[in-house]
Amino acid sequence: MSSSSVMHIAIFASGAGSNAQKIIDRFRSSSHIKIALIVCNKEGAGVLNIAKTEKIPSLLINKERFFKGDAYLPELKEHHIDFIVLAGFLWKIPLALIQAYPNKIINIHPALLPNYGGKGMYGHFVHEAVIAAKEKQSGITIHYVDELYDHGNIIYQATCDIDEADTPDLLAKKIHVLEHLHFPRVLGELIELQNRS
Repeated sequence: MSSSSVMHIAIFASGAGSNAQKIIDRFRSSSHIKIALIVCNKEGAGVLNIAKTEKIPSLLINKERFFKGDAYLPELKEHHIDFIVLAGFLWKIPLALIQAYPNKIINIHPALLPNYGGKGMYGHFVHEAVIAAKEKQSGITIHYVDELYDHGNIIYQATCDIDEADTPDLLAKKIHVLEHLHFPRVLGELIELQNRS
């Protein structure tokens, strides 16, 4: 952990950043958890506006350096990052980053892993596949990140029922409710546990 008793978190996101916002809101007044950096791989993404509004430093990354360079580890160290949260981040995490942050990177996936995970299974594609398979339930999975897509140890899952009339868009809304409800809470509990160990 960083030199002070404050846990510094980096949120990695690729899109609008609704989960990032919920996490920021949750820890806004925390004395021991600080959202210290927003990392984004997409110019113009909504999450960068959130970073600006919230006065949180942001880092726009490029593929070449992320995967074939130093994985931006110097910048993460510069911001004293202890823990990484993937909140709608669409790139695979390079091994260099996983090795630098063992069991300190978590992701949220919009389905019940191990089903409907893997390369190309994100956002709308997941909900379309779940509906096409006529599943009765879907949900979210919060898990540790390893070198494979959507593969690390599962920390928490929450479910929702799928109605016959549900479309991928309607299912996406149900999943968002679960994400916003559980992701910040589970993250807080996880960090409390890490702080005690």
